[in-house]
Amino acid sequence: MENVHKRQQAKTAPKASKLSDKTKDMISGYLYVAPFFIIFGLIGLYPAVFSIVLAFQEWNGLGEMDFVGLRNFGVVLQDPLFWKSLYNTVIIGLMGTAPQLIVGIILAYFLNLAVIRFTNFFRVTIFMPYITSMVAVALVFGVFFSSNETALANYVIGLFGLDPVSWKTSEWGAKIAISLMVFWRWVGYNTIIYLAGLQSIPKDLYEAATIDGANKVQQFMHITVPLLKPFIILTVFMSTVGALQLFAEPTVFLGSSAFSRDEAMTVVMYLYRDAFNLGSFGTASATAVLLLIIIIGAAAINTWLTSGVGRKKKRGV
Repeated sequence: MENVHKRQQAKTAPKASKLSDKTKDMISGYLYVAPFFIIFGLIGLYPAVFSIVLAFQEWNGLGEMDFVGLRNFGVVLQDPLFWKSLYNTVIIGLMGTAPQLIVGIILAYFLNLAVIRFTNFFRVTIFMPYITSMVAVALVFGVFFSSNETALANYVIGLFGLDPVSWKTSEWGAKIAISLMVFWRWVGYNTIIYLAGLQSIPKDLYEAATIDGANKVQQFMHITVPLLKPFIILTVFMSTVGALQLFAEPTVFLGSSAFSRDEAMTVVMYLYRDAFNLGSFGTASATAVLLLIIIIGAAAINTWLTSGVGRKKKRGV
């Protein structure tokens, strides 16, 4: 009877949990981060993988896919317009992003000085172009760079005895106008990043350098720039990727003629035209894959070059 009673108690007793507290914490952690990975997989990873697969297919967006191997890449690489768009992208990227990095460091340096008054006002003002609507920016620059002789840009160059420029249709006019738009819109963003880096530099280093007799230029070159190296690498990397993916500025600035002319067509505009204007999603995806390879190469080269900023050269024995 005693054994029977024990068996009944064992059946009615609650079962001990088979999961340890460590396992429960691990499962709950995965559940918390799961929404991010699910959303990333749906709107990030899946389109990227699908685009790579589509690069080897011929597809118009509606019918069945037809595997064509590397033919799409051959079509793109043999198209003079692709190389023209790549040339435009590189030139506009250099003209629009390289100056903003240098000017951003200089502006951040002055905004970080204690003698400058109303610094909060200037910081907000210089960041305003970044949060301004792209349509509003394009409208303002469209007025400034109008082909009319009385437009602001033509009026300014007229003061130097130069003829009016057709900014939206000429080869270099469109590039210069779009580059200035990119510069104006993004210089404040980089300035704020550099300003955050400057504020992380200890003031004691500048005080010690002043005591040792270093002037402001020497302090900037030997203290500020080397300690801003991580921020410089970050901005160069982001600017390189952004320049090679340039799309919004030229598209909105040029309007309806953006995809019919090649003066300022970028690589992203080229693949957009193939996909949505010509219905050739295979060549558009092949262009996207080629652009990915170019971005990785350019970002790696720029990161390698900027990693030497502020590094002292070793003298030979």
